Amino acid sequence: MESVSLTSIQTARARIGDGIHVSPCQLSHHLSELTGLPLHLKLENLQRTGSFKERGALNKLLTLSETERKRGVIAASAGNHAQGVAFHAAARGIRAQIVMPLATPQIKVAATRGYGAEVILHGASYDEACEEALRRRVEQGRTFIHPFDDPEVISGQGTIGLELLEQVPDIEAVVVPIGGGGLIGGVACALKETNPKIRVVGVEPEKLPSMLRAREAGHPVTISAEATIADGIAVLRAGDLTLPLVSRYVDEIVTVDDEEIASAILMLLEQEKTLAEGAGAAALAAVVQSKTNLRHRRTVVLVCGGNIDVTLLAKIIERGLVKDGRMLRVRVYLQDRPGALLALTQILARERANIVETVHNRAYYGVSLGETVIDVTIETRGATHITAISHALREAGFRFERIQ
Repeated sequence: MESVSLTSIQTARARIGDGIHVSPCQLSHHLSELTGLPLHLKLENLQRTGSFKERGALNKLLTLSETERKRGVIAASAGNHAQGVAFHAAARGIRAQIVMPLATPQIKVAATRGYGAEVILHGASYDEACEEALRRRVEQGRTFIHPFDDPEVISGQGTIGLELLEQVPDIEAVVVPIGGGGLIGGVACALKETNPKIRVVGVEPEKLPSMLRAREAGHPVTISAEATIADGIAVLRAGDLTLPLVSRYVDEIVTVDDEEIASAILMLLEQEKTLAEGAGAAALAAVVQSKTNLRHRRTVVLVCGGNIDVTLLAKIIERGLVKDGRMLRVRVYLQDRPGALLALTQILARERANIVETVHNRAYYGVSLGETVIDVTIETRGATHITAISHALREAGFRFERIQ
């Protein structure tokens, strides 16, 4: 089996050719000012299936023999690898079966089926789904396409590194999310074998630092399952092939928590007008939160995927607005008499606070018989505006409390 090398990555790029979109890598003026770095965003979320995963999937598919193509392929994935395999297999007339964890976001399940694959939902994690896929591989004679621990897959992902060298010739650092390690292994190999001075930083979810633990132990270790919004990199065990690549080429691994990732998703949406999933925003989260000192290096952050569940996105946006002081919920105690609510709304109107939602209640929160309570959710302009609203309510004699 061919190992991963600069040559194998160059071969992969020639092989996949026009089958993969050369994603843009643009300088972000806003994020550069915020971080103090010349910061570029490599937008792999703009690939046909919404992530970088189709690079490795296509490269692997194109190496199959005619017999293997006829037998079909099988993969295990939390979503993005599934879509990459499904799309490119269908485009080449290869039957694909994908085993996905039961908790996979519905948008990814629907997309995978939409690309023509047969989807089997099995297990509580990627690792359990992978076990089922390996069982079916033996049972049905299909070729297994691993999401990260395969030389052809890793080499396919490494083609991003070759593109970066052309798009940002003076690149000095790259920050890459880590799940199983296929992406960072391939990218780091392409970059370091060309220019060893380029700093490569990996980013994992704080709850699931499987590659960090593997590096500490000197071999892959299985860690306990945890829930994270970065489901695309929620891997319990680093790859046997990817760990040596990471150990050789990656300078540093840092972690970010879900709140930091959510903030980065909102930042990309608002400031860059680009949609990222949890795994896709993890690298930016690490840079914005100063988890690594890049010393003003010209840096590329990989936005590796954009397949996010819209219900999760809605929660992230709302929580972000609250965190930034642009949405406020207050519980106001009123006299239970005509006109009391009008007096409250007049104050909010004078302060130019837009009411989003109200909940009126007489029976709860320990109110007396002559009182009523109203929970008011309002849009605000930030912390200073909230202070002004609070002052106006107090001046008018209203008793109230902020609801977090």
